[in-house]
Amino acid sequence: MTFHRAVSCLLFAVTVAVPAMPQAYPSIDQAELLRRTQQLYDAIATGDRGPATSYYADDAMVYDEKGRTMNKKALLDDLDPFPTGYSGAIKVVNPQTIFAPGVAVLAYDCDESETIFGQQLRARYHSVDTWLYRDGKWQIAASQTMRYYEDPALGSTNHAHLDDFVGVYELAPGNRRTVTRDGNEIFLQRGTGAKVELLLESGDLFFRAGVEGRILFHRNASGKVDALYDRRNNEDVVWRKLP
Repeated sequence: MTFHRAVSCLLFAVTVAVPAMPQAYPSIDQAELLRRTQQLYDAIATGDRGPATSYYADDAMVYDEKGRTMNKKALLDDLDPFPTGYSGAIKVVNPQTIFAPGVAVLAYDCDESETIFGQQLRARYHSVDTWLYRDGKWQIAASQTMRYYEDPALGSTNHAHLDDFVGVYELAPGNRRTVTRDGNEIFLQRGTGAKVELLLESGDLFFRAGVEGRILFHRNASGKVDALYDRRNNEDVVWRKLP
């Protein structure tokens, strides 16, 4: 083996033995993610598409609190200025972050206040955005938002009607719920479990504090309550009222 060939073989061996250097990613911190995210929400009221155009990746997947699945184009098309008589703001709070090379995950709450022709409304949401560093930019590749559940407003009724709901309701043999009354309050109990107060929303429609779904008392053609509907996501589990 010649000297030059030996040197070439040695250099090749050294070259393949050296591990590849990890790709360097420009750092991004929680403060910068929050700044950008707040900028996105501040742009909603005016319908400014600039921040979303910059901060969402072209192949972004967006899932909003209304259950919609949107790509970047659909997201941008959805951004319009508030109509006349509407105003509001969203404040980004309670951030949490996870970082990895080229990846930043930001979870946060949104406190929304809105005014519609003088009427004040409030709502709370939770969002998780995944930022990726690609093509020289940090952008959101995936975003998902959910709305925190809040109880509806209490309604009013003729208390004499509360006796209509009292009774035993059966889902299947041996599987029963009992509705009882104590003054102007009514309670739902499954088997020997704890009693839960039913809070009136409207008419024959009730809810339980902190629980999604509704309890609807169904009336037959003669106006008598003949069933209890446990309504979940607009689907009913029917409990028949026993004689």
